[in-house]
Amino acid sequence: MLNRIKRIGPASLVVATAVISTAGCSADKTATEPSIATPSASVPFDAADPATWVLPIEGYLPSDTERKQISQARKTLAGDCMKRFGFSWQPAPDLPRLGPKTLVDWRYGIHDMALAEERGYKPAAAEQEEYDQAVQAGAVDGTSGTGLQAQALEGGAKEVGGKPVPEGGCMGEADRKISAGSVNTTVAQTISNESFAESQQSPEVIEAFKTWSACMKKSGFDYERPLDASDDPRFGSRDVTPLEIRTATADISCRDKGNVAKVWFDAEVTIQQEKIESQAEQLNRERKSLDEAMKKAADVVARS
Repeated sequence: MLNRIKRIGPASLVVATAVISTAGCSADKTATEPSIATPSASVPFDAADPATWVLPIEGYLPSDTERKQISQARKTLAGDCMKRFGFSWQPAPDLPRLGPKTLVDWRYGIHDMALAEERGYKPAAAEQEEYDQAVQAGAVDGTSGTGLQAQALEGGAKEVGGKPVPEGGCMGEADRKISAGSVNTTVAQTISNESFAESQQSPEVIEAFKTWSACMKKSGFDYERPLDASDDPRFGSRDVTPLEIRTATADISCRDKGNVAKVWFDAEVTIQQEKIESQAEQLNRERKSLDEAMKKAADVVARS
Protein backbone atom coordinates (compact mmCIF):
# COMPACT_ATOMS: atom_id res chain seq x y z
CA MET A 1 0.00 0.00 0.00
CA LEU A 2 2.74 2.42 0.90
CA ASN A 3 5.56 3.57 -1.33
CA ARG A 4 8.82 2.57 0.26
CA ILE A 5 11.05 5.58 0.67
CA LYS A 6 14.55 6.11 1.90
CA ARG A 7 15.98 8.41 4.46
CA ILE A 8 19.20 9.51 5.99
CA GLY A 9 20.05 10.51 9.54
CA PRO A 10 22.06 13.56 10.58
CA ALA A 11 25.42 11.89 11.00
CA SER A 12 24.73 9.53 8.12
CA LEU A 13 24.13 12.30 5.62
CA VAL A 14 27.83 12.55 4.86
CA VAL A 15 28.73 9.54 2.78
CA ALA A 16 32.35 8.65 2.09
CA THR A 17 34.17 10.79 -0.45
CA ALA A 18 37.16 9.61 -2.44
CA VAL A 19 39.02 6.97 -0.51
CA ILE A 20 42.73 6.25 -0.93
CA SER A 21 43.20 2.63 -1.94
CA THR A 22 44.82 0.38 0.62
CA ALA A 23 45.18 -2.57 -1.72
CA GLY A 24 48.78 -3.75 -1.49
CA CYS A 25 51.01 -2.04 1.04
CA SER A 26 53.37 -0.31 -1.33
CA ALA A 27 54.41 3.11 -0.06
CA ASP A 28 54.35 4.56 -3.56
CA LYS A 29 50.82 3.40 -4.27
CA THR A 30 49.10 6.31 -6.04
CA ALA A 31 45.95 4.74 -7.45
CA THR A 32 42.75 5.72 -5.73
CA GLU A 33 39.51 3.90 -5.34
CA PRO A 34 36.47 5.24 -7.23
CA SER A 35 34.92 8.28 -5.59
CA ILE A 36 31.60 7.90 -3.81
CA ALA A 37 28.79 10.28 -4.74
CA THR A 38 27.27 12.26 -1.90
CA PRO A 39 23.48 12.60 -2.17
CA SER A 40 21.93 16.05 -1.96
CA ALA A 41 18.90 16.75 0.20
CA SER A 42 15.99 18.40 -1.60
CA VAL A 43 14.63 19.90 1.64
CA PRO A 44 16.29 21.05 4.88
CA PHE A 45 17.09 18.20 7.26
CA ASP A 46 14.79 17.68 10.23
CA ALA A 47 15.63 14.83 12.60
CA ALA A 48 11.94 14.47 13.47
CA ASP A 49 10.73 14.27 9.87
CA PRO A 50 11.70 11.22 7.78
CA ALA A 51 10.61 13.08 4.65
CA THR A 52 13.82 15.11 4.97
CA TRP A 53 16.14 12.14 5.34
CA VAL A 54 18.33 10.96 2.48
CA LEU A 55 19.84 7.54 1.86
CA PRO A 56 23.38 7.12 0.43
CA ILE A 57 22.12 5.40 -2.74
CA GLU A 58 20.15 8.50 -3.69
CA GLY A 59 23.40 9.96 -4.96
CA TYR A 60 23.09 7.50 -7.84
CA LEU A 61 19.35 7.62 -8.47
CA PRO A 62 17.69 10.38 -10.53
CA SER A 63 16.15 13.05 -8.32
CA ASP A 64 12.63 14.36 -8.92
CA THR A 65 14.15 17.44 -10.55
CA GLU A 66 16.26 15.32 -12.88
CA ARG A 67 13.33 13.13 -13.84
CA LYS A 68 11.22 16.18 -14.63
CA GLN A 69 14.02 17.79 -16.64
CA ILE A 70 14.54 14.71 -18.80
CA SER A 71 10.78 14.24 -19.20
CA GLN A 72 10.32 17.86 -20.28
CA ALA A 73 13.18 17.58 -22.79
CA ARG A 74 11.72 14.39 -24.26
CA LYS A 75 8.33 16.04 -24.68
CA THR A 76 9.86 19.14 -26.27
CA LEU A 77 11.92 17.15 -28.77
CA ALA A 78 9.04 14.82 -29.57
CA GLY A 79 6.76 17.80 -30.14
CA ASP A 80 9.26 19.36 -32.56
CA CYS A 81 9.48 16.06 -34.41
CA MET A 82 5.70 15.74 -34.62
CA LYS A 83 5.50 19.16 -36.27
CA ARG A 84 7.49 17.76 -39.18
CA PHE A 85 4.57 15.46 -39.83
CA GLY A 86 2.04 18.28 -39.54
CA PHE A 87 0.78 17.32 -36.09
CA SER A 88 0.25 19.75 -33.23
CA TRP A 89 0.96 17.23 -30.50
CA GLN A 90 0.32 18.02 -26.86
CA PRO A 91 2.02 15.71 -24.35
CA ALA A 92 0.08 14.18 -21.51
CA PRO A 93 0.14 16.31 -18.37
CA ASP A 94 2.01 14.95 -15.37
CA LEU A 95 -0.16 13.63 -12.58
CA PRO A 96 0.17 15.48 -9.26
CA ARG A 97 2.13 13.79 -6.49
CA LEU A 98 0.08 11.59 -4.20
CA GLY A 99 1.26 10.37 -0.82
CA PRO A 100 4.97 10.40 0.07
CA LYS A 101 6.92 13.53 -0.81
CA THR A 102 10.42 12.01 -0.98
CA LEU A 103 11.98 8.61 -1.40
CA VAL A 104 12.22 8.12 2.36
CA ASP A 105 8.98 9.77 3.44
CA TRP A 106 6.88 6.60 3.87
CA ARG A 107 9.65 4.05 3.36
CA TYR A 108 9.46 2.89 6.96
CA GLY A 109 5.79 3.67 7.42
CA ILE A 110 3.66 6.71 8.14
CA HIS A 111 4.79 9.26 10.73
CA ASP A 112 2.35 12.20 10.59
CA MET A 113 0.02 11.85 13.57
CA ALA A 114 -2.29 14.69 12.53
CA LEU A 115 -2.83 13.13 9.12
CA ALA A 116 -3.32 9.65 10.62
CA GLU A 117 -6.01 11.00 12.96
CA GLU A 118 -7.91 12.16 9.91
CA ARG A 119 -6.98 9.73 7.14
CA GLY A 120 -5.47 6.63 8.74
CA TYR A 121 -2.91 5.26 6.29
CA LYS A 122 -4.22 7.22 3.32
CA PRO A 123 -2.92 10.41 1.68
CA ALA A 124 -4.41 13.78 2.54
CA ALA A 125 -7.95 14.21 1.21
CA ALA A 126 -7.02 17.31 -0.81
CA GLU A 127 -4.16 15.47 -2.49
CA GLN A 128 -6.38 12.52 -3.31
CA GLU A 129 -9.06 14.79 -4.77
CA GLU A 130 -6.55 16.67 -6.93
CA TYR A 131 -5.10 13.40 -8.18
CA ASP A 132 -8.53 11.94 -8.96
CA GLN A 133 -9.55 15.06 -10.86
CA ALA A 134 -6.36 14.91 -12.94
CA VAL A 135 -7.03 11.26 -13.78
CA GLN A 136 -10.62 12.04 -14.77
CA ALA A 137 -9.46 14.92 -16.96
CA GLY A 138 -7.24 12.43 -18.73
CA ALA A 139 -3.50 12.24 -18.23
CA VAL A 140 -3.08 11.19 -21.85
CA ASP A 141 -1.84 12.92 -24.98
CA GLY A 142 -4.90 12.26 -27.09
CA THR A 143 -3.26 10.00 -29.67
CA SER A 144 -5.04 6.78 -30.52
CA GLY A 145 -3.30 3.45 -30.46
CA THR A 146 -3.43 3.00 -34.23
CA GLY A 147 -3.83 6.49 -35.68
CA LEU A 148 -1.30 8.36 -37.78
CA GLN A 149 -0.26 10.51 -34.81
CA ALA A 150 0.51 7.41 -32.77
CA GLN A 151 2.51 5.94 -35.65
CA ALA A 152 4.58 9.10 -35.93
CA LEU A 153 4.99 9.39 -32.17
CA GLU A 154 5.84 5.80 -31.32
CA GLY A 155 6.84 4.24 -34.63
CA GLY A 156 5.05 1.29 -36.15
CA ALA A 157 5.06 2.72 -39.67
CA LYS A 158 7.90 3.47 -42.07
CA GLU A 159 6.22 6.61 -43.36
CA VAL A 160 3.52 9.04 -42.34
CA GLY A 161 2.33 11.57 -44.90
CA GLY A 162 5.13 10.55 -47.23
CA LYS A 163 7.83 11.35 -44.67
CA PRO A 164 10.04 8.70 -43.07
CA VAL A 165 9.33 7.94 -39.42
CA PRO A 166 12.40 7.81 -37.15
CA GLU A 167 13.19 4.50 -35.51
CA GLY A 168 10.95 4.27 -32.48
CA GLY A 169 8.96 7.26 -33.73
CA CYS A 170 9.41 10.79 -32.47
CA MET A 171 9.85 9.52 -28.92
CA GLY A 172 12.66 7.28 -30.05
CA GLU A 173 14.32 10.20 -31.79
CA ALA A 174 13.93 12.35 -28.68
CA ASP A 175 15.49 9.68 -26.48
CA ARG A 176 18.49 9.37 -28.76
CA LYS A 177 19.07 13.12 -28.82
CA ILE A 178 19.35 13.32 -25.07
CA SER A 179 20.74 9.81 -24.62
CA ALA A 180 17.77 8.98 -22.39
CA GLY A 181 17.83 5.42 -23.61
CA SER A 182 21.35 4.94 -22.28
CA VAL A 183 20.42 6.03 -18.75
CA ASN A 184 20.51 2.88 -16.68
CA THR A 185 20.30 2.91 -12.89
CA THR A 186 19.76 -0.83 -12.48
CA VAL A 187 22.66 -1.29 -10.06
CA ALA A 188 21.53 1.63 -7.90
CA GLN A 189 17.92 0.50 -7.86
CA THR A 190 18.96 -3.06 -7.02
CA ILE A 191 20.99 -1.80 -4.06
CA SER A 192 18.01 0.25 -2.91
CA ASN A 193 15.70 -2.77 -3.04
CA GLU A 194 18.18 -5.18 -1.49
CA SER A 195 19.13 -2.86 1.36
CA PHE A 196 15.49 -2.32 2.26
CA ALA A 197 14.91 -6.08 2.49
CA GLU A 198 18.20 -6.88 4.22
CA SER A 199 17.82 -4.11 6.79
CA GLN A 200 14.75 -5.86 8.17
CA GLN A 201 16.98 -8.79 9.15
CA SER A 202 19.39 -6.63 11.13
CA PRO A 203 19.37 -7.57 14.85
CA GLU A 204 18.66 -4.02 15.97
CA VAL A 205 15.73 -3.72 13.55
CA ILE A 206 14.32 -7.10 14.58
CA GLU A 207 14.47 -5.94 18.19
CA ALA A 208 12.75 -2.64 17.30
CA PHE A 209 10.00 -4.59 15.54
CA LYS A 210 9.49 -6.76 18.63
CA THR A 211 9.19 -3.67 20.81
CA TRP A 212 6.71 -2.14 18.37
CA SER A 213 4.65 -5.34 18.17
CA ALA A 214 4.42 -5.62 21.95
CA CYS A 215 3.31 -1.99 22.16
CA MET A 216 0.62 -2.59 19.53
CA LYS A 217 -0.70 -5.62 21.40
CA LYS A 218 -1.25 -3.44 24.45
CA SER A 219 -3.54 -1.34 22.26
CA GLY A 220 -5.38 -4.41 21.00
CA PHE A 221 -3.64 -4.89 17.63
CA ASP A 222 -1.79 -8.04 16.66
CA TYR A 223 0.89 -7.36 14.04
CA GLU A 224 4.40 -8.75 13.85
CA ARG A 225 6.04 -5.93 11.87
CA PRO A 226 5.15 -2.25 11.31
CA LEU A 227 4.38 -2.54 7.60
CA ASP A 228 1.99 -5.41 8.32
CA ALA A 229 -0.37 -2.82 9.80
CA SER A 230 -0.33 -0.41 6.87
CA ASP A 231 -0.68 -3.33 4.44
CA ASP A 232 -3.69 -4.78 6.25
CA PRO A 233 -6.21 -5.62 3.47
CA ARG A 234 -9.00 -4.23 5.63
CA PHE A 235 -7.60 -0.78 4.91
CA GLY A 236 -7.41 -1.24 1.15
CA SER A 237 -10.64 0.54 0.23
CA ARG A 238 -11.02 4.23 -0.50
CA ASP A 239 -13.04 4.71 2.67
CA VAL A 240 -11.31 5.64 5.91
CA THR A 241 -12.78 3.59 8.76
CA PRO A 242 -12.60 4.25 12.51
CA LEU A 243 -10.63 1.00 12.85
CA GLU A 244 -8.04 2.23 10.36
CA ILE A 245 -7.63 5.50 12.23
CA ARG A 246 -7.27 3.74 15.58
CA THR A 247 -4.70 1.37 14.10
CA ALA A 248 -2.71 4.08 12.34
CA THR A 249 -2.51 6.35 15.37
CA ALA A 250 -1.48 3.46 17.64
CA ASP A 251 1.06 2.46 14.98
CA ILE A 252 2.72 5.88 15.02
CA SER A 253 2.71 6.07 18.82
CA CYS A 254 4.44 2.70 19.05
CA ARG A 255 6.93 3.61 16.32
CA ASP A 256 7.85 6.76 18.19
CA LYS A 257 8.26 4.95 21.51
CA GLY A 258 10.62 2.42 19.97
CA ASN A 259 12.34 4.89 17.65
CA VAL A 260 11.62 2.38 14.90
CA ALA A 261 12.16 4.64 11.90
CA LYS A 262 15.59 5.88 13.02
CA VAL A 263 16.82 2.42 13.98
CA TRP A 264 15.64 1.01 10.66
CA PHE A 265 17.08 3.89 8.70
CA ASP A 266 20.50 3.63 10.34
CA ALA A 267 20.62 -0.08 9.60
CA GLU A 268 19.84 0.52 5.94
CA VAL A 269 22.41 3.33 5.68
CA THR A 270 25.13 0.94 6.87
CA ILE A 271 24.11 -1.73 4.38
CA GLN A 272 23.97 0.73 1.52
CA GLN A 273 27.37 2.22 2.29
CA GLU A 274 28.94 -1.24 2.14
CA LYS A 275 27.23 -2.08 -1.14
CA ILE A 276 28.12 1.28 -2.68
CA GLU A 277 31.81 0.88 -1.80
CA SER A 278 31.91 -2.60 -3.33
CA GLN A 279 30.15 -1.52 -6.53
CA ALA A 280 31.42 2.03 -6.90
CA GLU A 281 32.74 1.58 -10.44
CA GLN A 282 29.41 0.32 -11.79
CA LEU A 283 27.50 3.00 -9.92
CA ASN A 284 29.78 5.75 -11.21
CA ARG A 285 29.20 4.57 -14.78
CA GLU A 286 25.47 4.79 -14.19
CA ARG A 287 25.82 8.24 -12.65
CA LYS A 288 27.92 9.42 -15.57
CA SER A 289 25.30 8.35 -18.12
CA LEU A 290 22.63 10.12 -16.10
CA ASP A 291 24.71 13.29 -15.85
CA GLU A 292 25.32 13.30 -19.60
CA ALA A 293 21.61 12.93 -20.31
CA MET A 294 20.87 15.71 -17.84
CA LYS A 295 23.24 18.12 -19.61
CA LYS A 296 21.59 17.45 -22.95
CA ALA A 297 18.13 17.72 -21.45
CA ALA A 298 18.99 21.03 -19.78
CA ASP A 299 20.17 22.44 -23.12
CA VAL A 300 16.91 21.41 -24.80
CA VAL A 301 14.76 22.92 -22.07
CA ALA A 302 16.81 26.15 -22.07
CA ARG A 303 16.41 26.54 -25.83
CA SER A 304 12.68 25.91 -25.65
